[in-house]
Amino acid sequence: MESLLISIGTKLQCFLLLAIRLFWGWQFFLTGKGKLMHLDRTAGFFESLNIPLPKVNAILAGTTEAAGGLLLLLGLGSRIVSVPLMFVMVIAYATADQEAVQAIFSDPDKFTSASPFLFLLAALIIFCFGPGKLSLDALLKRNGTAK
Repeated sequence: MESLLISIGTKLQCFLLLAIRLFWGWQFFLTGKGKLMHLDRTAGFFESLNIPLPKVNAILAGTTEAAGGLLLLLGLGSRIVSVPLMFVMVIAYATADQEAVQAIFSDPDKFTSASPFLFLLAALIIFCFGPGKLSLDALLKRNGTAK
């Protein structure tokens, strides 16, 4: 019975990774696009969090999220792009959700319900497991274009 479950789980893995990439890639793209489309508002928010060079950092965060989201959607450079996406989410936790980080052990629900959590988790999953067989990365690897 266990081997049957392992076989089914293994076959479903590529579809789960595809779903994570498509959904969260799109969410990253929309969030980044929103930051860039409303740059002054984003920079003002960053300034209220005492983030240095708020406009520059708003551009960097928005561009990382938008471009990284599109790359996740395609499954292109997925593991590489997941690193800066995770970094942006860690910074989001450290600046905008400090209370959630401080409550990670005393009130874990506060940590897991904070905005960056699912974004960070999705990027971490793609970093650890790769983009799956249904991705441009896998296609390039199959064709011998990528190593």
